[in-house]
Amino acid sequence: MLDLEVVPERSLGNEQWEFALGMPLAQSISILQKHCRIVKNVQVLYSEQTPLSHDLILNLTQDGIKLLFDATNQRLKVIEVYDLGKVKLKYCGVHFNSQAIAPTIEQIDQSFGATHPGVYNAAEQLFHLNFRGLSFSFQLDQWNEAPKYERLPWHPNFAMGLASLQIPHGAMVRRMHIYTGNNLQETRAPLMPLACFLGNIFAERVDVLRDQAGPLGLKLRLVTAGCGPGGVTDSKVRSVERSIFFGDSCQDVLGALGSPHKVFYKSEDKMKIHSPSPHKQVPSKCNDYFFNFFTLGVDILFDSTSHLVKKFVLHTNYPGHYNFNIYHRCDFKIPLVIKRDGAVSQTDDCILTTYSKWDQIQELLGHPMEKPVVLHRSSSANNTNPFGSTFCFGLQRMIFEVMQNNHIASVTLYGAPPTASQARAETSSSSQ
Repeated sequence: MLDLEVVPERSLGNEQWEFALGMPLAQSISILQKHCRIVKNVQVLYSEQTPLSHDLILNLTQDGIKLLFDATNQRLKVIEVYDLGKVKLKYCGVHFNSQAIAPTIEQIDQSFGATHPGVYNAAEQLFHLNFRGLSFSFQLDQWNEAPKYERLPWHPNFAMGLASLQIPHGAMVRRMHIYTGNNLQETRAPLMPLACFLGNIFAERVDVLRDQAGPLGLKLRLVTAGCGPGGVTDSKVRSVERSIFFGDSCQDVLGALGSPHKVFYKSEDKMKIHSPSPHKQVPSKCNDYFFNFFTLGVDILFDSTSHLVKKFVLHTNYPGHYNFNIYHRCDFKIPLVIKRDGAVSQTDDCILTTYSKWDQIQELLGHPMEKPVVLHRSSSANNTNPFGSTFCFGLQRMIFEVMQNNHIASVTLYGAPPTASQARAETSSSSQ
């Protein structure tokens, strides 16, 4: 049985690990994988057809804990303990829930002190006792009648009859929630805590730079912390902007973004068959290679001969995709060039984002001339893919990988790139 410390408005954890509000989904899953011998039977719950409409949930069924992540930014929003009989809980080092201590209303009052009057929900038959960043729900269905209200004796007309509840002694906690702010229904995932940076850089936003023909490169707004002279004790979050272009060298990318998390060498090009003359292509003696930036949600492909940037891949990290949880979500914006009646328009309304759907993109750009390429993914150890195939469409030097629920799994930017100096000059002149 887990023995965990409750920190209102912040976290639930112990000396080995901690689930902190604002923590990225990937870090929470990494903790569960590392401690898989202790924390078992973890379910991932999400909406398959509308993944943005419901929270993404990690359900620790053996321990009676749910971790609720915001569907958009994929950071931890609420920690729910829904079965207090499966876990030990303490506050400020003192247990208020264990095999020997029952979480009664008297115990909660003794451990956490006084709070505002509770709220009774007749539909749920639950009494909610709220502290800042922490709430307890007491089950009332064992009583024959709903709890009685009393007017506050110190002000008989206060707040149109605001009342305190008469809760029977010994009422037991059914659920506990840890969140940010004063209202569980209106809470949002906070910014990522300093302890979650771990020396990494994260992409707050990625803008695709382009001209009329297609993409030129990326402008990334990066955030990091704990990398200054003070090391981990450095409490400042730094925000910087970096731009990288097609034709940039390997050294240019390393100087802008730092070392990648992984370098992956391509063993084969499975899309070569779709090129105009695949039989004429001479096999290369060297393999192109990717820089994988997992916390940015970006891959960068370099040419094996020139070592210049050849492609960018932006990952959306939707649940139900084969690569889910490998990358953090890339929050990108791509301006689209719309051609109507021979004229070209590029307005703020024509912006493709991480959350755009494929049918919305087709309405703006028109349907592709060619049929999609069906992309099957499988691992060497297991040839099955439980999530099914995706479909790849090419438009304006971009390849959109579309999931079966109409969401975009990834966007690959490519084309005949100009040199780095030409791209920088063209971008700077267009911004003036």
